[in-house]
Amino acid sequence: MELFKPGQVYDVMRMGPVAAGVGLVLSIASLVAVILVGPNYGVDFKGGTEVELAFSKPVTASELREAAASTGFGRPEIIAVSDARNAYHYLVRLRETSALDADQEATLRNALCFPREGASLPSDRCPDDLRPTDVKFSPGGDRVTVRYREKPPLDRVRAEVESAKGISLRSGEDNIRYASVTGDKVDVLLRSRGDLFVEALRKKLGADTVPAPLRVEWLGPKAGAQLRNNAIRSVGVAIVMVSLYLAVRFDITFIPGCVIALLHDVLVVLGAFVVSRREFSVSSIAALLTVVGYSLADKVIVYDRIRENLRIRAGRSFKAVVNISVSQTLGRTVVTSGTVLLSVSAFLVWGTGVLRDFAFAMVVGVLVATFSSIFVAAPLTEWASRRFTLKRSVAAEP
Repeated sequence: MELFKPGQVYDVMRMGPVAAGVGLVLSIASLVAVILVGPNYGVDFKGGTEVELAFSKPVTASELREAAASTGFGRPEIIAVSDARNAYHYLVRLRETSALDADQEATLRNALCFPREGASLPSDRCPDDLRPTDVKFSPGGDRVTVRYREKPPLDRVRAEVESAKGISLRSGEDNIRYASVTGDKVDVLLRSRGDLFVEALRKKLGADTVPAPLRVEWLGPKAGAQLRNNAIRSVGVAIVMVSLYLAVRFDITFIPGCVIALLHDVLVVLGAFVVSRREFSVSSIAALLTVVGYSLADKVIVYDRIRENLRIRAGRSFKAVVNISVSQTLGRTVVTSGTVLLSVSAFLVWGTGVLRDFAFAMVVGVLVATFSSIFVAAPLTEWASRRFTLKRSVAAEP
């Protein structure tokens, strides 16, 4: 039995008001969720620590993820690095940025004889000539820069740091060193969040399995916020360029339906990420742009058929032409969307980490894009034609 009979015309326009209501409710609910709850930003957008490891023994990504979760580091992002010399080479992204909280920073300031304004310290332990003029903490919590009036003895600085409870120096002889030519500035290297993560892994997987990290870097929240803003702009620019493309290829009456439908698709996918509390990262932006491209291609096919039928069926009303055009492309739309869903569903079920989140965005995006192509974009185009087009020769409804 054929699902869509050739030549059969479905009254899609009759479902337009109901579909528009459903789409409006989904869009508003998604927008409210994004504003009130907010996406669960990943390391790319919120900041965090990046650790590169090359294991000496076989370690899978799932084992590494379980070990990280069991040691109190949440759900890190694990990326396998292509390396011909080592098959167990991974990039681990942790959400945590700094290993120091506000109380620990205050403790270290007091130990270095640089308390907050208004606080006093004993003069026998903190004489004026050994008091710093400035203390700055790196956003990653792995470095403290202390500036003095004169070159201080490093042993004295080391003793002050080690007297602070809960503060640990990074392993190595040069964890306290002069940082300027004149010697009035000292760098104190502390154990970063990445160092603590590697130590936790060694306790879990064994010291002989986890070597010294190849690289430990951090991304501050300011850089993450800038990257997030640029990602949002990229989606906005994509939609603007889509509008210009539609204006050139078709006419202005096709723009409102497509743009509103694209915004609907993006908002619903964002809302699905917020509700499911999945991590929103750069790969999620890539998935959104992919959804925009897929949705646009789906709608352009329907629009092409509408434009063609406007010439062939000049005696029909625009509403009837929309019904005919959507009915003619309905089989193709459903089959294409079903094929894409079958492909990405495999990654959603058996994928891990970022790949699963990307597949989740694609599954939701394909479903809402198919819905909006049939029930949102085309009816809105018919409405825009009646509302804004002054000269369109149409006959009475057949």
